[in-house]
This record gives sequence, structure tokens and C-alpha cells, in this order.
Amino acid sequence: MNSGQAIVYIVDDEIQIRTAIGSLCEETGHQVKLFASTEEFLAENISPGPSCLVLDVRFPGTSPTGLELQRRLAETGVPIPIVFISGHSDVRVSVEAMKRGAVEFLPKPFREQEILDAIRHGIERDRRRLEREDTVREARQRVDTLTAREREIMLLMAEGLVAKQIAARLGVSEVTAKVHRARMMRKLELRTPIEVVRLIDSMGREAETTRAGMG
Repeated sequence: MNSGQAIVYIVDDEIQIRTAIGSLCEETGHQVKLFASTEEFLAENISPGPSCLVLDVRFPGTSPTGLELQRRLAETGVPIPIVFISGHSDVRVSVEAMKRGAVEFLPKPFREQEILDAIRHGIERDRRRLEREDTVREARQRVDTLTAREREIMLLMAEGLVAKQIAARLGVSEVTAKVHRARMMRKLELRTPIEVVRLIDSMGREAETTRAGMG
């Protein structure tokens, strides 16, 4: 999921701007999709692969602004990295965009290298997110193979309990606790208690990130 050609979505009502950025991105090997308004972009099915959104701040008519689109994407759990561009100098807007997780906020006119660097940063951020999600997904698949007893032992190990303490907590012999622990570690493909802690922590952090909507 985290490999392959990245997609750069460019949303700007000025055709010269969006086509110029699109040409730059194509020259650097990215797939490009162009949109004249935020409404057009909202009708698009976002690729599950690595991507980045280059987004103007202001749009004519009733189209949602760039900030409104950013909020809407966060609320619906679409974690696409956003590079804002703007022809207006507005410190309040730029601060709000960055606080909400924007990769960069570039005033027009900007240098070609500036926009390319910002897009590269956004794509790299998205690749790292996808890699984390892949890791958590694989970990959850392994956790799903555990029996109820093995899950109990996994959680007790994460609390720092050793075999004797786990046995006392569960009301079983120490030998039985060790047997279940060994099976659990083998299924999870782990070797040390600290790896168990890291696995549970990674799944918990991923869940918190999802609930926060990446916003």
C-alpha cells in the first residue's frame, strides 16, 4: 500500500497555477489530478496510496474555502497531507492552517523548488503514515489469533508482571502461565516483554490518531 507512484491533487481556481504545478509534479514522476474548485475535489475518490493535496485558500462563489475543506477532511477521517498556497497575505489563516496539520503554507508567487520541496515532504509524511498503518494492521491480525487466556497474559506482561505474578493473578500454576506465555509470544512473533509493550502501545496510538481525524 505504501509503495508505488504518488498522486498529487492540485486544487486552484487559476488554471495557469494548477497546470504549472501539475507539470512540475509530472516531471518529478508523480501522478497529477487537477481541480478548479474544492467542490470538484470533494467529488473525487481519494487514492489509498501515498498522496498530497496542494490547496488554494480562497475560491470564488459558494465553494468551500481551503480551510473549510481542511476541516471537512479532518472530520471525515481523510488524513491527506495539505500544502496551502495563497495569493493573499493572511497571518491568521496561515497559523490556523498549520495548527490543523498543514505541511506548508506558501504565499504566491513561490519558487518552483519551494513547492516541490513542500510536496515531497507531504508525500513522505503520507508514506510514513501508511507504513505505520500496515505495521498496526499486521500486529492486529496476529493478536486476533490469540486465545482469551493468551490475550490476558499479553496484557499482564504489558503491565510488567513476570510469570510467577501472572500465575498468581490468573489462579494457575507458574508452569501453565509460562506455557501460555510462550505460545502467545510465538504467535505474535515477539521475543521480549518490551516488544509486547510496544505492540500494544502502537495499536493504542493508531486508534487515538484515527479518532482525532488527523486534524
